Order: sequence, then C-alpha cells, then structure tokens
Amino acid sequence: QYRLLSEAEWEYVARAGSETAYTWGDEIGENRVDWRPGQIFGDSSSVGSFGANAFGLHDVRGNVSEWVEDCWNASYAGAPADGTAWEQGDCGRRGLRGGSWADGDDPRSLRSAARDWYATGDDHYSIGFRVARSLTP
Repeated sequence: QYRLLSEAEWEYVARAGSETAYTWGDEIGENRVDWRPGQIFGDSSSVGSFGANAFGLHDVRGNVSEWVEDCWNASYAGAPADGTAWEQGDCGRRGLRGGSWADGDDPRSLRSAARDWYATGDDHYSIGFRVARSLTP
C-alpha cells in the first residue's frame, strides 16, 4: 500500500539524523541540491543527480517541492504527536516540503523545517511527490 508521507515523516527523512538547517550543515553550499537562483523556468534534474542523505534517499530537497498528506495548518499547534498526517485544518490546501529548483533567490525554502502549501487539485511544474510504503510488522 503506497501513500504520501506525512509532514512529520517528510521532515524526519529530510533531516536524516541532522539538527542543522540542511542535512549537511547550516549553509546551502554548492552542488548539493537542484536549486537555481533567479531561474523561474526550466526542468527538474534527473533523479539521483545529487548525493544521497544519511538514510540513502536522493532529492529530498530541491528539484521539486513535494506534496505531503497533511491538510494545511499555519502552525503545529494541535498537530498529531505520533507522526501521522494531520487531517484537520484547511484541506483545500495541502502541505509542500523540500523547496524546488524554481524557488528563486531564497535557499530558506530548502531547509529541513521549511513549509509551504498549494491548493489541492492544482498542479505546477515545480511540484511533485514522494511515496511511502506502509509495512505491517
């Protein structure tokens, strides 16, 4: 069974055990993610074009912003404590995480903690998704 990640799951895999703004530290650096300052049109990079994080996952940040299952809430006040998707709030909008190559001149959208939203049913060339597989013990 496949599904979108919850916001909490997404941040867990993006951090990959780190406590810094980005998995590799507090500065964006170069050649770590697909992020192109000042560019608003183009294509995403091929999957795996940049190194994997400590969990072995590629393209967790940059490239495309990723949908998460959670309904949009402006803060975490009242969020589920168990990491499941938050199914209350503005469900006409869903969370986006990871930032994309088209996020302009601000690398803050690529930080592990950065959050955004987009209206459900809409699409954009810089939005994609990552799927999780639910396993039973």
